[in-house]
Amino acid sequence: MHLRLLAIAVISALSTHSTFATTDAELRSVLEKRFAGDRSGVCVAAAVVGDGGGVARAFVCAGGGKPRVDATSAFEIGSITKTMNGTLLAQFILAGKVSLDTPFADLLPKDAKLPVFDGKPILVRHVVTHTSGLPGLPPGFAPTDLSDPYASLTEAALFASLAGAKLERAPGAAFEYSNYATMLLSASLARMAGTDYETLLRERVFAPLAMRQSYIGKRPDGVRATAGHMSNGGETPPWTLPGNLAGVGGVRATLGDMVNYVQAQLAARDSTIADAIALTHVEVKTGAQPTMGINWILTPLAGRTVLMHDGGTGGFASFAGFDPERRRGVVVLADAAIDGVNELGLHLIDASTPLGTPRTVTKPDPKLVDALVGDYTMAGMKVSLTKRGDALVVQAQGQPAFVLSHDSAGDFFTTEFDARLSPIRKADGGYGFAWHQLGGTQVAQRVGAVAGKPAVVPTPEQLAAYAGEYPLVPGFALTVFEKDGKLYVQGTGQPPIEVAAAGDDVFVADAVGAQLRFERREGKVAAVTLEQNGQKLRGERR
Repeated sequence: MHLRLLAIAVISALSTHSTFATTDAELRSVLEKRFAGDRSGVCVAAAVVGDGGGVARAFVCAGGGKPRVDATSAFEIGSITKTMNGTLLAQFILAGKVSLDTPFADLLPKDAKLPVFDGKPILVRHVVTHTSGLPGLPPGFAPTDLSDPYASLTEAALFASLAGAKLERAPGAAFEYSNYATMLLSASLARMAGTDYETLLRERVFAPLAMRQSYIGKRPDGVRATAGHMSNGGETPPWTLPGNLAGVGGVRATLGDMVNYVQAQLAARDSTIADAIALTHVEVKTGAQPTMGINWILTPLAGRTVLMHDGGTGGFASFAGFDPERRRGVVVLADAAIDGVNELGLHLIDASTPLGTPRTVTKPDPKLVDALVGDYTMAGMKVSLTKRGDALVVQAQGQPAFVLSHDSAGDFFTTEFDARLSPIRKADGGYGFAWHQLGGTQVAQRVGAVAGKPAVVPTPEQLAAYAGEYPLVPGFALTVFEKDGKLYVQGTGQPPIEVAAAGDDVFVADAVGAQLRFERREGKVAAVTLEQNGQKLRGERR
């Protein structure tokens, strides 16, 4: 969820304005603008909860026509489930059974070996802010089915894997998104309650909020489990989050139930768990960024604080967020594993956030295709990029060749399976690429030297013209400065990284696979776009 150069990819920088979507028709218009012609063919269910309790709802598909999703469609909401897990924890806190400063080991089985760092234990507050230091996934975890990666993981194996876990820094020192830690917490809450996790969630969250169409494994009558899709439009199997581990991302919910959930966050819906919900919104201090409540991300936006969380599984993408000051909430549920739901969700909360654009099929620049052709190594495997007519072709050693299409976001992709290739500009003027598949990213290394055009060598005075602060997302900015004839970029709360000129107003950081493309107005540097791991974030210079 986070990158070395970019702390947390939430939204593009603030720049454009439009009218709030406050009616069904207005919301439908926004969704159609965002997804019309999107190559994924995604269908989206979205809702905006306005001040006064009014709700706008819309169902839209990228290809137009009658949507395949409706009010009875249950979507995988992925990691938004973590905020519900946080509500359960808050109930235990209010009952005096645990606190944020309770050592997390106290919640685990006695034979579970939770690591410490220099005598400093992991506390509950570290788990709900992703600062525990535990890795993203259990040590030694090897999915047997990549289309349903967690299905074979058991609770016993989860706790046993702690024997191989090590901390590289003190808990609370840095943000590192950990599904592993959340699964441990989910299982621990079920143990504390003396019941299974789905029953616990149904009795203590779903029932109080009248979320009668939400479930983990026991689908209610009249609810249809929506099929998930890959970003190339093909169907993909649902994810299984076994038993008591499901608090990490195992909930399915309809749009109506998620509206109930967001209304409860805004205190627009009376419930017996209002105090627990309010507690999840309070900042949990650790000293790390981003600022978080109990599993909610606290995001500065247009001078206010918005609470949000996104979700993603193999076939779905989702967003839930709300602005307590303006009493406005948003839900976005997509039946495909697409990028950009955060941008859309935050645009619907505050229209100063750019809406984003659909990924449409386009023709690649022939010069770019020629520059990418060559042999590479990636994850210990040889990969070749060749040319067939005007198209780029990828072939891993011992595997078939696949012709790649190109989209308006600048990525190449195949329709045979869900993967995309993002070109990476190099300091010598040549190109490498990043390969995105199954939720992960691998950076390929070119085999042998390739003669790119000579590197641009700006003078210190020319470099100084780029200096300044460029906010990319609320709470995160790039600071650019010149020192000793070199240009450096420093993300909020991160160390500076040297970047090298790769063209006019283009700089790259080869070590992290990032590119900075500066824009000028009337000859002066005015904005920058960061491209990294297939994502693009733009910021105006302050």
